[in-house]
Amino acid sequence: MAKMQRKPLSTRKPPVPSEDSAEVDDWASRVMPDLQPIVRSLDEQIRKQIPNLQYAVKWKKAYYGLPDRGWIMEMVSYDVSVNLVFFGGADFDSPPPLGDTDRSRYIKVRTLEEAESEEMANWIAESARVAGWKQEG
Repeated sequence: MAKMQRKPLSTRKPPVPSEDSAEVDDWASRVMPDLQPIVRSLDEQIRKQIPNLQYAVKWKKAYYGLPDRGWIMEMVSYDVSVNLVFFGGADFDSPPPLGDTDRSRYIKVRTLEEAESEEMANWIAESARVAGWKQEG
């Protein structure tokens, strides 16, 4: 059976940004109970470190963005991990270890300790300094 190929970001229409975080809050409240502390921790860090955020939920994923940078992060909850995707992660001084598409890199977060690590805080802060995912054209 052929491996499913993920559509490149350039062919997908990005979510519509909102200044209101209610949609992300609602999404976070519905993730698996075991992963909610991780989601809450990551969400709090993102909001604390990056001012003027925009929010959206699309494709069952939470998005965080900045007006001048586009979408900078995507958070998705699976069965045993929360993946935090950094759309400009390849441009970081020390990029997250996973990823095989263009500039995106991600980390699988399985524990609260991983979510609250210094490395995670650095990646979150760095995501606000590089270009993210914007609609072309």
